[in-house]
Amino acid sequence: MRVVAWNIRAGGGRRIKQIAAQLVNWAPDVIVLSEFRGTPASQWLAAELYDAGFTAQCSSTNPSAQSVNALLVAARCPTRVRRLRNRPDDRERWMCVTAALRGRTPVTFGAMHVPNYVSGRKLPFHDAVLTVAQKWRFGPGLLLGDTNTGMPDIDEERPVFSRREAAWIEGLSARGWEDVFRHLHPTKRDFTWYSPNGNNGFRLDQAFANQAMLRQVKAVRHEWSGGTRTAGISDHAALIVDLWDVGDTSAEHPTINPG
Repeated sequence: MRVVAWNIRAGGGRRIKQIAAQLVNWAPDVIVLSEFRGTPASQWLAAELYDAGFTAQCSSTNPSAQSVNALLVAARCPTRVRRLRNRPDDRERWMCVTAALRGRTPVTFGAMHVPNYVSGRKLPFHDAVLTVAQKWRFGPGLLLGDTNTGMPDIDEERPVFSRREAAWIEGLSARGWEDVFRHLHPTKRDFTWYSPNGNNGFRLDQAFANQAMLRQVKAVRHEWSGGTRTAGISDHAALIVDLWDVGDTSAEHPTINPG
């Protein structure tokens, strides 16, 4: 089972056919897209994914503001949108969807695109996600997407992340939600976005699993479309999370990579 989370950058635009081909090539079962929009390019992408078998689709696009960045969750299995009382106020940037993956307990995804500091909405968004994590009642879960957040030093090439970002990630851990990349790669420095001016790397795209989900995580990696960052068709690398197949006896003992 595979989950792909990817910021496709500004709705896809002229790159949309390449984006569609790349998503299909990654062969996921569930797709979570950030910066999906109500624009023609994004809507074309949704239709192409539907034709490719991702027939269950949920979007947070705003019909009255089609160019505003939003989310898309597309799956090969039945899905159900969850309406949470304490969800973040940014409706376009948060969506909770349960997917009935084949032969396994349903998995619920908290798809998110955390605002940056300039918006003034980042810290309230963080607080709301912590509340969602604390009150979670949906079994195995992944909170994932472009978080615009990381741990100081290890997730950045120049100082950007503050104690506030660290406190959010530590707060998720204290509530039983672990950064799956850091769980499997405790000391590895790997970046998913680079600043266009300073060319400094940051790990902004993350997935946090609760304890019921963590034991199902087989592997996690970042992958640039086109194979390299400079050849990429988005300014973000995709986050790819592989889950153990049902019945695999190794599923209870995931390997931790020290690198």
